[in-house]
Amino acid sequence: MKIWIDILTPKQLLFSEPIIEKLGKKHEILCTSREYREVIRIAKIRDFKISVVGRHGGGDRNEKLNESIKRMSGLYSKIKKFSPDLVISYCSPEAARISFGLGIKHIAFCDSPHADAVMRLTLPLIQKLLIPKMIQKKEFSKYGINEKNIIQYNAIDAAVTIKRKMKNQNRIPFTKKKKNILIRIEEEQAAYTSKSDIIIPIIKKIISEFKNENILILGRYPKQIEQFKKICGNSAKIIKMSYDGKQLLEKTDVFIGSGGTMTAESTLLGVPTISYNAIPNIIENYLVQKKMLKRETNPTKIARHMNRIFDRPDTSHKKRIKKIVNSMDSPIELLVKIINQ
Repeated sequence: MKIWIDILTPKQLLFSEPIIEKLGKKHEILCTSREYREVIRIAKIRDFKISVVGRHGGGDRNEKLNESIKRMSGLYSKIKKFSPDLVISYCSPEAARISFGLGIKHIAFCDSPHADAVMRLTLPLIQKLLIPKMIQKKEFSKYGINEKNIIQYNAIDAAVTIKRKMKNQNRIPFTKKKKNILIRIEEEQAAYTSKSDIIIPIIKKIISEFKNENILILGRYPKQIEQFKKICGNSAKIIKMSYDGKQLLEKTDVFIGSGGTMTAESTLLGVPTISYNAIPNIIENYLVQKKMLKRETNPTKIARHMNRIFDRPDTSHKKRIKKIVNSMDSPIELLVKIINQ
């Protein structure tokens, strides 16, 4: 069987690795992506072979449309020539349209029903959707896919990606002599987000309260990185995602994230994690309800919580998290079962 996998984000790339490892033994696989800084970097770090077609449209709605049209045009000839029997994606609009047009079965994974535009463009066109059990089917069926074609698994996607083995590790700007505080800046170019300045007062408070610790701010885009260099000066290190995120998290004493993928990974690795909830979503809400991470947006309360973490480390926290992760199902095994039906 020939299988095409379309990958648009770093998380999707990491999630695809065990799929390729499992299916690549018996099937021919083509992986495509687009020109997007963080995907290209993590692909290089992970020695991940990927064919780049098109590019990310940035934050402008018209540019998103224009680049999507160009990408579909580029994919059409490539995929028609490859002639796959199956398409796997993470709700890629281009993969949905191409697979529909060429009459190819399309199986998708998704844990982000809040991505309204993407859901509208993909779900009516795919055959099977695999989702975490903690998300109700109705969150997706409202976009045009029948609930009978939605299959749930008892896991969070981050439970798959955190199991990856480290490759090509770069020297990281962490220290053993100080507490390492890692802050992830929110996504601001996705269609489901709106630019927020919620993180700025949080960073200023942390710089003021923990000036003797090692503060690292992980940016996403060049303009964003330059902005935070001006805000922080020499009080914090502004770094690009030129690392495997797991490599950073394993050396982190406290992680402060926007509520997305890296927040979930940090939580499931047992790192004390605070979400400033810039991207409200069901997975983040689930982790908060299970008391696996702390949600807080008030800078003073965040600093207070960090002091508690440093003063009274919870040695049982990591063991509890590990037990929860070990109890989760394998969505990859579920995918294989569906393919073999």
